[in-house]
Amino acid sequence: MFRKCTSFLVALIVTCGLASVAFAAAPCKNSGNLAARYCDADGDLTADPPADSKEWEDPDTLVFGDTPLEDIEDYADIFNDFMKFLSAKTGKKVEYRPMASNSSGIEDMRSGRLHIASFSTGATGYAVNLAGYVPIAVKGTEKEFQGYRLIVLVKKDSPYQKLHDIKGKKVAHTGPTSNSGHIAPMALFPQEGVTPGKDYEIVFSGNHEKSVLGVLKGEYDAACVGSSLYDRVVNAGDAKADDFRTIWRSSQFPTSSFGYVYNLKPELAQKIRAAFFEYRFTPKMINAFGKTDRFSPATYIRDYKLARMIAVAGGEKFDEMGLKAMAESEKKTAARTAPKKAPAP
Repeated sequence: MFRKCTSFLVALIVTCGLASVAFAAAPCKNSGNLAARYCDADGDLTADPPADSKEWEDPDTLVFGDTPLEDIEDYADIFNDFMKFLSAKTGKKVEYRPMASNSSGIEDMRSGRLHIASFSTGATGYAVNLAGYVPIAVKGTEKEFQGYRLIVLVKKDSPYQKLHDIKGKKVAHTGPTSNSGHIAPMALFPQEGVTPGKDYEIVFSGNHEKSVLGVLKGEYDAACVGSSLYDRVVNAGDAKADDFRTIWRSSQFPTSSFGYVYNLKPELAQKIRAAFFEYRFTPKMINAFGKTDRFSPATYIRDYKLARMIAVAGGEKFDEMGLKAMAESEKKTAARTAPKKAPAP
């Protein structure tokens, strides 16, 4: 009898032990479109924090990566006050690091070299799916977050009056990862009877400022740019609004997202969230960011829905193949738009 009871207890313990292991190793029930390493149990389309606290990251220095910009040094100065505020709120050192490209920023985040970031609208979906990026904010005001539209610019004295008029012309797109500068035109224009690359020649300028100024100089017949970035060029005095006409405009998109990587220690992630929403912009930031004065709460599932729909309609899948293609296109665009070296004397 004793042996039978002992055997039964041993079997029960082994069975329970195996069940516990099986439970602990149970695969994620929902990853959605995220890479296999991430889990989205709550269905908000972003990666959940790791269930195992051993996988939480609590670095001594937080690295803040900023989306590729035209004037890197100016933006480092503009963000300096926020970096200090973020450091004070988290108790961590904070390092500002401009990204060389959106694709390199995504690689840095998923490899653990980047903890907080701003990604362009077009690249946000890739960062979410492939790097565990969790968008939480967009620049905005007390009433709403900052939005922008895709607009098609032409010179004021040009003969072009509507979108169909740019057929057969040379049109500036900014780069392959830009929502307003490339992804949105590729998805939206065919619905208007104009197919980019077929009905007109696409020329990648490198950024929105170069697209705007290229139209002004006659390098392009028209340009697809973000309205907020066009306004920034005009506000900076680099061009006059009277020099252009807008012949087409889209519905509104959110601007670049701000957020953090999914596997930060929850207490640290909460401090970062609080810092973003408590902070108020300096006069320099307000002037640079289109009269916005704060980081407004935003979610990927709700506020980037239109951007996702357009990306999908344009053939984007936010997967590894897409990221590879993005990186290759960014390299080609960078090489083509890089300043030419002066000939040796």
